[in-house]
Amino acid sequence: MQQDAASGPARGSRPIRRLGAVAACIAVAVTASISSAGTAVADDGTATVSRGVAVPAFYDPPQSLPATNGALVRTEPMRLGISLPGLAGPLPGTATRVMFRSTDANGAPVAVTGAYIEPAARWSGPGPRPLVVQASGTMGQGDQCAPSLALENPLSLNLRDSTISASVGYENIATYRLLSQGIAVMATDYVGLGTTDRLHTYVSRLDQGHAVLDAVRAARAVPGASVSPTSKVGLYGYSQGGGAAASAAELAPTYAPELTIAGAYVGAPPADLLKVIDGIDGSALAVALGWTINGMAETRPSIKPALDKYLNAKGQAMLKGAATQCVGDGILAYAFTRTTSLTKLGISLSQVLDREPALKQIVQEQRIGLSKPTTPVRIATGISDDTVPHGQVRQLAVDWCRAGAAVTYEPILIPDLGQKVVLTNHFIPLITDQTAAISWIRARLDGRPATSNCAALPILP
Repeated sequence: MQQDAASGPARGSRPIRRLGAVAACIAVAVTASISSAGTAVADDGTATVSRGVAVPAFYDPPQSLPATNGALVRTEPMRLGISLPGLAGPLPGTATRVMFRSTDANGAPVAVTGAYIEPAARWSGPGPRPLVVQASGTMGQGDQCAPSLALENPLSLNLRDSTISASVGYENIATYRLLSQGIAVMATDYVGLGTTDRLHTYVSRLDQGHAVLDAVRAARAVPGASVSPTSKVGLYGYSQGGGAAASAAELAPTYAPELTIAGAYVGAPPADLLKVIDGIDGSALAVALGWTINGMAETRPSIKPALDKYLNAKGQAMLKGAATQCVGDGILAYAFTRTTSLTKLGISLSQVLDREPALKQIVQEQRIGLSKPTTPVRIATGISDDTVPHGQVRQLAVDWCRAGAAVTYEPILIPDLGQKVVLTNHFIPLITDQTAAISWIRARLDGRPATSNCAALPILP
């Protein structure tokens, strides 16, 4: 049963001995659950269905929202798809599905969903249990792709009809590794991912940054949560999540000045979309351009006539299909598609932007690196990453260093393993850098000061 925010406490936390590496082993040792027909339907039997997958009624926002950013709208207990019974409670922790209020890029209130996980492991560091808000990498644009649903169903497949849906909770490994150290985790679904009232505003700088910061506020209010206003806070994200964490780090001083962020891990962020567009065009993840255009049209409906002016029937069909797809089915449908095949004039998306200053301005408004974060940041990028190009990530480090931020810049030295393939040059650094990224976040939560290597940036690739 779900609870409205004012209904009273949910399940309490159950502190036990620290589990150490046990929970991390669970993430890779236990067979993932598979949902062939979608997630569980809500108690009242109603659900939104996206590409054959049922999205529980919990994700339907109410008509009115609380007045305060981060205020809880509703909560309910949530089952983790990978879990083991423990003497004092489930391992690696107790999950609560949440909906909270945020503010969108147009300044309007918006409902955001996510999941808070209270670890079973004891926190062994100084002070109260800390919190990490995990900003997920790209999951897709359909509501069934939401990170919170991926925690419940790590592998979700619908193969029953022509509307294939395939979603993999690849971020769950990092989630469980953080939980194994006694760190509470709050996963945000961003704006419009999961929630059924609007389309996901993929890579929107303001929407994502706000959703991350308001997730901090919401986590502190979850019934039974052991985190408090004095708990240290870390931000963690790679790819789309890296951009969200970077945006939150920049926006925190003005949007959430009461929050003190101990550190932000910013992995492979799409900081300059004008450069990222060329990297994704024609790649295995070409569908992400559809998600980007759809998200911008959701925020700025005024651009739709310009889209109609340039997009041919294939381009229009791609936008419609992408709107309900996850990464798996998006790759199957549109891998290596070039945007020149989607326009009436046979020109690329970058060339369309050059012809339409109003559209280009909207893309430029998503640029990250124009404001100084006041929290220490660790920027990581694979030097061979051609999907979220290495050069624009390095430029973010340069921009923040010039502004006087405390930046740890980490170029990940891997060879070129295949242009436009995504799963090699872009995805492999997510895995190879994960241990170092979590260790860096842990050091910040322990209160150890970060060291900046801005002085060495000129000689780093």
